[in-house]
Amino acid sequence: MTVNLTETGLNKIANNFDLFYIDIWGVIHNGIKLNQDAVNVLSRLDDLGKEYVLLTNAPRPNLDVMKFLKKLGLDDKKSSKVYTSGQGSLNYLNDEKKGIKFFHLGPKRDFNLFKNFQSLKQNKAEDADYIICTGLFDEHENLEFYKKFLSQFTNKDMVCTNPDLIVDRGDITEYCAGSVAKVFEELGGSVKYFGKPYPLVYEKSINNKSKSVLCIGDNLNTDIKGANLQNFNSLFILNGIHKKENQNELNKLFEKYQVNVNYIQEKLKW
Repeated sequence: MTVNLTETGLNKIANNFDLFYIDIWGVIHNGIKLNQDAVNVLSRLDDLGKEYVLLTNAPRPNLDVMKFLKKLGLDDKKSSKVYTSGQGSLNYLNDEKKGIKFFHLGPKRDFNLFKNFQSLKQNKAEDADYIICTGLFDEHENLEFYKKFLSQFTNKDMVCTNPDLIVDRGDITEYCAGSVAKVFEELGGSVKYFGKPYPLVYEKSINNKSKSVLCIGDNLNTDIKGANLQNFNSLFILNGIHKKENQNELNKLFEKYQVNVNYIQEKLKW
């Protein structure tokens, strides 16, 4: 049974959990401004001495996302709780792909992720040993471009630093790296994903052994699916990435995405 916390607030169940994985984009902010009710939730969790991780599928190092949150107005203590799929990817690349040439598929703003080994970046995909996908090229927003472009390179592995398919920037929906990686897989390519819903990002961000865990997020494909795969409890935020879908019959929406949801809330609020 799914419990609605919209009226009662998170405080009703907070003491049932030791650790909270909280999504950032769609829960803490919308890409433009902070959700102050969600910021208040973090303050209340701090007051209770609860552990939480601001777990995001951002394809950038932890420090970059921390700086962005501070720019939006989040304080240093809360911002320090960030762990990104980009950081998980970077750790893997440093360990497993050291000294190997790569091609970067994504916007130039994501290149901070590869500063430590930027000399290995190739300007042409055919000259690289593998592909790092952080998103879409700034000049190509249509997925049809990637179907044609990537069809030549299915013999190369792809590392996807953000499994999200789409994200809302304010009121505008944009494709993410996960959509490009899905195109690559459909063409027959092999993809290694870092981020939710895959287990590694949860394990590497904090010690979660023997802890009662609640995952909070607005994405059924990543936040909620990830909770299900790890056997954690989940809180689905309605007013996020799925807000344009029919939510009059939530059971059908959950069935569509093949997830189980323990709690729902219109937006994260204490």
